[in-house]
Amino acid sequence: MDELEKLPPTAWALIAAAAVLGFTAAWVLRWYRQYRMRSALRAAVTAVGSDHLVDTLVPDGMGGGFHVDFLLLTTRGILVVDLRDVQGNIFGGDQMAEWTVMDGPRRFTFPNPQSALYDRIAAVRGVAGEVPVEGRIVFTRRGKFPKGLPKFTLMVDSLNAEFPGGEHDTIATFADGWGKVKKAVTPSYMAHMR
Repeated sequence: MDELEKLPPTAWALIAAAAVLGFTAAWVLRWYRQYRMRSALRAAVTAVGSDHLVDTLVPDGMGGGFHVDFLLLTTRGILVVDLRDVQGNIFGGDQMAEWTVMDGPRRFTFPNPQSALYDRIAAVRGVAGEVPVEGRIVFTRRGKFPKGLPKFTLMVDSLNAEFPGGEHDTIATFADGWGKVKKAVTPSYMAHMR
């Protein structure tokens, strides 16, 4: 203890500067890792479309709007993607009001996302006209469905298999409806995929 008290003020300043530098470097590294993970996830989702919109508000026809994580122009039409990043084992079903997540000792529930997806699909259909509109709830790799996937639910790795890229002629047939959607949407204040 006596030796610590004998340190000159410059040594204390160097120790404090090293601590601040260490904390700053750890924070920057953590931010960069999260940024890379979000960028990779965004690229994995948007790869299935020839064009995409991220974090938009789709008008609901009654003066409000629905937040949509991703709108993708695919060879099958427009795809509405509700992205979920949930860690742990997920237990959900079409008829369940709430889905349960178990992650070690943690257990929590969240409302069945299917009905909200149906609302988003209907809002996009209302804007897109005759273009086919589908929707999927997409979960990241951090989650697992040990009892099987509910309807309209996919893991991010399966998205490309279900919606493979295709010929641009097919996509060109949806250009009019896609243009209407692009004009109707606005940026969402609930954006989370920066």
